[in-house]
Amino acid sequence: MKRESPATRKAGMATKSSRNREQRTPKMKLSKAERISSATRPRIASVVSSRVKSTGHARDAIKHSSQRTTKAKVSAPRTPAQYFAKPERFKNTYDRVLAAVSKMRSEKTSLSQASRAAGISPRTVVRYGGPALRKRKSGKYAAKAKDNLLRVLIIPTSKGSQEIALRGSQQATLLAEYWNAVHRYLQTGDASGLSQFKGKHIKDANAVESLCSLIARS
Repeated sequence: MKRESPATRKAGMATKSSRNREQRTPKMKLSKAERISSATRPRIASVVSSRVKSTGHARDAIKHSSQRTTKAKVSAPRTPAQYFAKPERFKNTYDRVLAAVSKMRSEKTSLSQASRAAGISPRTVVRYGGPALRKRKSGKYAAKAKDNLLRVLIIPTSKGSQEIALRGSQQATLLAEYWNAVHRYLQTGDASGLSQFKGKHIKDANAVESLCSLIARS
């Protein structure tokens, strides 16, 4: 029988001892819940990431939609109902825009000068009074000879002064000239300026003449 050398015997004993330790050390086992959690964790992370992205897109869509709605709310009024439904702050701004456009047309002033005199920015004048302006080759704006913007003005009636919505600068100019003649008559007693308005009339924004027929009978 072949005898083992001391080195071989020592190595065998170390291997056997290592095996015994492995057998004595219990292997850690994952519970069923832990195995499910481990398996589904990547899937849950993917779903969460997808939902976060979709929420971000939805938030951006709502933001852009809100911006479009805001712009629509502050657009220039096209009917008397739209004008009277606006807040007082907007009405004041819109009236200043009309004053700036009128100044540009009657006094041939620049956009910056007219807007400064009206107390608003040139951008605001262009935004709400754009249809009444034309852009020159130089890039500067000038007022058109006439426009079709909505205006709410005061007209004298048998029941006193009343508001009337007019469409167009020509109608507004006629009413302004009539008011000038009335003021001249009240201040000086000279009624000659009123005679030129006999037989003339203006239409309101709804094409109704009855409210304005007093000009012809004054």
